[in-house]
Amino acid sequence: MDLLKSIFKGDKVIWIIFLVLCLISIIEVFSASSTLTYKSGDHWGPITQHSIFLMVGAIVVVFFHNIPYKWFQVFPVFLLPTSAVLLVVVMFMARVNDAARFIPVLGFQFQPSEVAKMAVIIVTAFILSKGQDEDGASPKAFKRIMIITAVICGLILPENFSTAALLFGVVFLMMFIGRIAMKKLLILTGGLIGIVIIAVALLELTKDIDLPATHRFDTWRARIEKFAKSENIPAAKFDIDRDAQVGHARIAVATSHVIGRGPGNSVQRDFLSQAYSDFIFAIVIEELGLIGGAVVVFLYICLLVRAGRIAKKCERTFPAFLVIGIALLLVSQAMFNMMVAVGLAPVTGQPLPLISRGGTSTLINCVYIGMILSVSRYTAKVEEQKMHDEQIPLLVDATNPGNPEQPAASDAQTAEDPSAKAFNSDAEFE
Repeated sequence: MDLLKSIFKGDKVIWIIFLVLCLISIIEVFSASSTLTYKSGDHWGPITQHSIFLMVGAIVVVFFHNIPYKWFQVFPVFLLPTSAVLLVVVMFMARVNDAARFIPVLGFQFQPSEVAKMAVIIVTAFILSKGQDEDGASPKAFKRIMIITAVICGLILPENFSTAALLFGVVFLMMFIGRIAMKKLLILTGGLIGIVIIAVALLELTKDIDLPATHRFDTWRARIEKFAKSENIPAAKFDIDRDAQVGHARIAVATSHVIGRGPGNSVQRDFLSQAYSDFIFAIVIEELGLIGGAVVVFLYICLLVRAGRIAKKCERTFPAFLVIGIALLLVSQAMFNMMVAVGLAPVTGQPLPLISRGGTSTLINCVYIGMILSVSRYTAKVEEQKMHDEQIPLLVDATNPGNPEQPAASDAQTAEDPSAKAFNSDAEFE
């Protein structure tokens, strides 16, 4: 028992959420990988690889949650330039489904955008924490965040629009929470609306024109048009061969009922090309029913709420902004994935964090959980110190009942007390 406590430190609720999501992932990926099994001829290969990634991810969580949160501030120093270079390199890689998002490394597919997202979230938290004053965040903080975010999102955008939009949205929310001037945020919102209008017009105007660096325009245009028109198409006239992913995902949800077909009994997994990744939530609902889908949604909501409580306990701004930024990123991505699976959003290609099959995304998400747990260890230390400080007057009164004005020990004696030193020292977490 003591060994487990020494390994699994930090917020217990976060640990439970992480482990339950991993358990669901193993069950559902094993079921949803039928297409990979058919192509490879290896029944255990896909789930074995995914299980290894999850086990390595658990080790990553343990490693990172033992790192004092102050060291996370250093990460963007090498992550930002490295990810920027890799995002340029990935543009020249071979395209899969008309998009280049991965770099082959030692037989594995490495996705630079995942590292870039982490760098932007950390550096945004750092800039917001350093730019705080009585009136809110300084104007320089807004300018620096926007420059860094615009560069990274601009590099992600050509190959992965949904990831760039998601990252920008999370940074926007972080700036709102970080007390960036509302006037600046309103101006930014107006500018974004204008950009969206121009982008939609550009997509329509370039429908029959082949321009450089517009290889993804046809995909974006088709997804938007399909989503906009899907509600007006009767089920009998729906062309499932032309739009198989959306069609079979909706069939999976519609045939799930309350308790589902049961783990491993999915039918639509054999027709969904990305059943183990982009559309895994549809398989979760089909097999575990509406109850299982609600449980998954509840876990992500609990993650966001718990992260908010951890941030509220922080006495310093950087760990608070960091935890909120990570939680917003994970939960926003999860919501996008689930909305796509049930037909509430156009297809985006966002995996379900900690559940979808993946390499880079799984490991990076585990790093995020480790960071949240690291900050929770800091807040636990802060609470212990507060409790200790509250107990000191009681101890003084108990040892000096006849003369309450006279302290039981001088400040010097308290400083020499080893237990007092233990509580007064915050070096491990600063």
